[in-house]
Amino acid sequence: MTDAPQQTTLAQISYADFEKVEIRVGRITRAEAYPEARKPAYKLWLDFGPEIGEKRSSAQITKHYTPEALVGRQVLAMVNFPARQIGKMISEVLVLGVPDATGEVVLIGPGHDVPLGGKLF
Repeated sequence: MTDAPQQTTLAQISYADFEKVEIRVGRITRAEAYPEARKPAYKLWLDFGPEIGEKRSSAQITKHYTPEALVGRQVLAMVNFPARQIGKMISEVLVLGVPDATGEVVLIGPGHDVPLGGKLF
């Protein structure tokens, strides 16, 4: 007899709570190394279209991506978190990803090119 894996009880939120979360599509227009960060990271500039405009972010995504490969890529980011000081820069959005088998970040983005600023639903 084997023990069944324990399932985590997840906190539930209402649909109204979910509607407050602004996860939008942006295109990375510029990426560069961020040597001043405590952990290896890149500085990113993202275009979210005319409604939101350009925002900056710091992302610890150096394992799977180079700055050159990031430019032009569409990604999902949470755009309504408060800005946060990361080293010497202000990070305005949280670029979203999931961990690979070793815990390194893999970015989340649409499978097809979509209009900038589109909201996740």
